[in-house]
Amino acid sequence: MEIGVKTSLNPFEIAQRQLDEAARILELDPDLHELLRWPMREFHVRIPVRMDDGRVRMFEGFRVQYNNARGPCKGGIRFHPEETFDTVRALAAWMTWKTAVLDLPLGGGKGGVVCNPKEISPWELERLARGYIRALGHYIGPDVDVPAPDVYTNPQVMAWMLDEYETITGHRAPGVITGKPLPLGGSAGRGDATARGGMYCIREAGKALDITLAGATAAIQGYGNAGQYAHSLGQELLGLKVVAVSDSKGGIYNPGGLDARAVLAHKEKTGSVVGFPGAKGITNAEILELPVTVLIPAALENQITAANAPRIKARIVAELANGPTTPEADQILHKNKVYVIPDFLCNAGGVTVSYFEQVQNAYNYYWDEAEVHQRLDQKMTTAFHAVHDTAQGHKVHNRLGAYLVAVSRVAEAVKLRGWA
Repeated sequence: MEIGVKTSLNPFEIAQRQLDEAARILELDPDLHELLRWPMREFHVRIPVRMDDGRVRMFEGFRVQYNNARGPCKGGIRFHPEETFDTVRALAAWMTWKTAVLDLPLGGGKGGVVCNPKEISPWELERLARGYIRALGHYIGPDVDVPAPDVYTNPQVMAWMLDEYETITGHRAPGVITGKPLPLGGSAGRGDATARGGMYCIREAGKALDITLAGATAAIQGYGNAGQYAHSLGQELLGLKVVAVSDSKGGIYNPGGLDARAVLAHKEKTGSVVGFPGAKGITNAEILELPVTVLIPAALENQITAANAPRIKARIVAELANGPTTPEADQILHKNKVYVIPDFLCNAGGVTVSYFEQVQNAYNYYWDEAEVHQRLDQKMTTAFHAVHDTAQGHKVHNRLGAYLVAVSRVAEAVKLRGWA
């Protein structure tokens, strides 16, 4: 996959290093710090799946429940051929801090299966989804651990998982899974929630930095769900002029701007943004270094590193991807006065609306899309300013500011419970 910079950085080690820096500033008790460095529970399972040709294939699956001091664990399930346990651990840690920085009554979890959904049939995919729940169904639940869609999973996969869980338990439990189709208890406004939450953060960053966003240029690395919606919502809500976008096959650039509907139609027709009429080709590495006002990494982790961070020219880096910036790069960007909206704040719109979905499931009453948007805006705006004010007060970069907010909240819950 031709996405940006290839590295062999261990994402969980990065997550631990980020926590360590926050713990030092917060002067956490060593025992409490050590407790927060590790997942409280991990599952490693083998899932037998009957393939269409009659043979049984074994798939490797994971679930990590990182910390539930503030509430049930929450986190997506990724189906990816290069999934690793350490990636799932890191994402579960970041989900713990993400739910805390948004002040949601949830903990953090994550799951994954090593597979390539593009190489298996829809029937095999359904059997795999149901097999994952059969393997882990006794360890999840509305008050325990609530999965959701992530990389290469979607509302249909969540529907199969919900049905399997309810079949096993013998009762209805819509709150066990979020990101469900609307007819099965999904929430309005979930589809674009990750990108929409990011746009609210960019809006507030523009105000804080006194940057006029209407007409300002933007580049988006990654054109999956989050990247596509970032393009359309960036135009609609903020008036951004998106001049470059990319996907796994490469990118396109037009300094005059790219229309979101036209680019999406081209991608749906051809399978990639590459070759879009009127735009020139650009690599995923080059797109990061364009002289734009807003850069939106929406692809994979470890894209902005010490090697390319000095060449980042954007005023604002809004991380819709998980872990796109390494700790070394954070220091360089901060020194160069690049304003980073860290991933576990910027892309928290998804988990926030997933929480709204849980709330609606619990009392069996559902909000319209306008109410979801209003509530999401309020949550994201409040969280943004908590992070911005903390970072400014401690004179640190925003990711560390977000960690200070989140870790202090989780640490308080852990201490109140008497765990450390």
